[in-house]
Amino acid sequence: MDIPLEIAFHNLEPSADVEELIREHVSRLEKLYPHLVGCRVSVEMLHQQHRTGNIPEVHIALRVPGREIAISREPHHAKERRADPDVRASLKDAFRAAEKRLKDFKQQQYGEVKTKDPARMEPGGGIV
Repeated sequence: MDIPLEIAFHNLEPSADVEELIREHVSRLEKLYPHLVGCRVSVEMLHQQHRTGNIPEVHIALRVPGREIAISREPHHAKERRADPDVRASLKDAFRAAEKRLKDFKQQQYGEVKTKDPARMEPGGGIV
């Protein structure tokens, strides 16, 4: 990467173990897409909820040539909010999504994914 990895913790004590886990995940992304320019990872706890648990939110911003890809993993459903708070599981989910988004970007960049050609589109949205 051209820009060093940035790791931030919000409302959460920084942990060397968590940082090492993030670095491992990022190195996997670099192997998947060697042209990765930079990566910023933010792990944050929003509230101190005693009954329902507090699942950390993970935000990843990947910089690739000419673009930035943002990934956020936060608990949206009540069932997820009541799960045991586990930073490792949240990181795994977020980096799994980042890997998928990076693969999709790579396929699109190299023309492996068919995209709709605006020149062939009808005004109603169908293809001519």
